[in-house]
Amino acid sequence: MKTVICLVIMSAALVFPGAKALQAADDLNTLKQSYKRPLDIPFPANAPYSPQIATLGKMLYFDPRLSGAKNMNCASCHNPSFGYEVPVATAIGAANTPLGRQAPTILNAAWIAPLFWDGRAATLEEQAAGPMTAPVEMNGKFSEIIPLLRAVDDYERWFNIAFPGTGITRETVLTAVATYERTVVSGWAPFDRWVEGQEDAISEQAKRGFRIFNEKANCAVCHSGWNFTDNKFHDIGMPSEDIGRGEYEPDNIKARHAFKTPGLRNLTYRAPFMHDGSIEDLDAMIAHYNSGGIDRPSRSDHVRPLDLTEQEHDDLKAFLVSLTADKTETPIPTLPN
Repeated sequence: MKTVICLVIMSAALVFPGAKALQAADDLNTLKQSYKRPLDIPFPANAPYSPQIATLGKMLYFDPRLSGAKNMNCASCHNPSFGYEVPVATAIGAANTPLGRQAPTILNAAWIAPLFWDGRAATLEEQAAGPMTAPVEMNGKFSEIIPLLRAVDDYERWFNIAFPGTGITRETVLTAVATYERTVVSGWAPFDRWVEGQEDAISEQAKRGFRIFNEKANCAVCHSGWNFTDNKFHDIGMPSEDIGRGEYEPDNIKARHAFKTPGLRNLTYRAPFMHDGSIEDLDAMIAHYNSGGIDRPSRSDHVRPLDLTEQEHDDLKAFLVSLTADKTETPIPTLPN
């Protein structure tokens, strides 16, 4: 009897003109939900959120006293005005020379692990220490940073309150900076409002682009989830001598020239793109993927020429633009003297 009922239902679906449309709508809604924003930030158990610690971390993020020459801060390379990146191919380091790679954004860093383009840092705390002490970046030394911060009465008092019995140490400084960075979350974008059910939040062109992103362009293989990253490493065929993740996985051919998948939030503020900042805008980025890049043994298996039409290129771009939130102000903290 059940078999007969199922056959009747299937037959009805075949003759009912709206059946396919309803199924397509269901499929689209299911797909949209896979990009639904989380409502909570995942703070680690050993570094739970504290507004006091996050505030200290924000102050340190903008404090040039963490650099060797007292002329740089974290925002020098991760500027809020440019999606927490900089609008040049690579940031400029302490020696006033361009660095080897683009400064990756700290947007939504609470959901990102491992860190850096090559994944050499497992946690945000570990990541924060790298630029501070790298001679070519901020060129700071914790043996100098800690006494300098302890000499500031307000820092000394606030750290003792936030970290009772510990105060200012290398570990508490890194915990504070990492805690602040975890609070840097991209705002709600038109795409998010569409996912939540506001049909007119994005254009019909952007909706077509969403389909292309997930289907023909194959972008979602790597750029998955609400932050549009699988947190893995891929060679996308960029013409670069930099071996990326291959330095840490020398026996893995697929790690050679592979770099961390960046999230796609607030892209319109974050050009130029790629690990070396060599792609100037969204049009050039789409064109690179459309070409398939350099075909070599390390190139990821899903990277291939896409044969996108001009209309599909424009539709995909419209979708990517819809991932940018309305620009918000990031107040610069007043630093203690």
